[in-house]
Amino acid sequence: MEEKVNQMPMLGDAFPELKVKTTLGPMNIPGDYKGKWFVLFSHPADFTPVCTTEFVAFQKQMHEFDKLDCKLIGMSVDQVFSHIKWIQWIKSELDVDIKFPVIAANDAIAMKLGMLHPGKGSSAVRAVFICDPAGKVRLIMYYPQEIGRNISEIVRAVKTLQISEKGVAMPADWPNNDLIKDRVIVPPATDMKTAEKRLSEYECYDWWFCHKELDK
Repeated sequence: MEEKVNQMPMLGDAFPELKVKTTLGPMNIPGDYKGKWFVLFSHPADFTPVCTTEFVAFQKQMHEFDKLDCKLIGMSVDQVFSHIKWIQWIKSELDVDIKFPVIAANDAIAMKLGMLHPGKGSSAVRAVFICDPAGKVRLIMYYPQEIGRNISEIVRAVKTLQISEKGVAMPADWPNNDLIKDRVIVPPATDMKTAEKRLSEYECYDWWFCHKELDK
């Protein structure tokens, strides 16, 4: 009999429906976030140094996610009471009040989201899922347990995904790209007539590499 394998979501897939326990009560994800962007990020374990630095960093940049109308959701396979105690410790010892919900996942949920990698032991890796208002997965990142995430890059990723909805592409290191600074890339022409017009319509290195100011 063929063994059933959990298929983790891929880019463009609907985020799997999860009924979960969190530090803010039971939730349905992505249903409770319909119409909102959200970032769901997992951490290996409560009461660990790297995870603590990440939670503090996420909370301190929560205002940047709020500007983008994007919600934060934490997750690990620890139980809710462990999450609560850890959050209380962060507040009392580091003076940071964690406002976003933290999911108490089980192994089935962790496997469904690709958080358990056999080569990295039994702890969940640091996964990041950025989802759009329709609940579709738009970006995925995985980090090993020993490497903390760059929260500013996650903010930038949400911002660039939202801008790309306008039918443009985003250059490396936007808004500080070496070639075009904070400008955005016009999708390449796909027919001869459009290609011939491109050089007169936009600033270009060639017809297949044109760029413009970001529409405000």
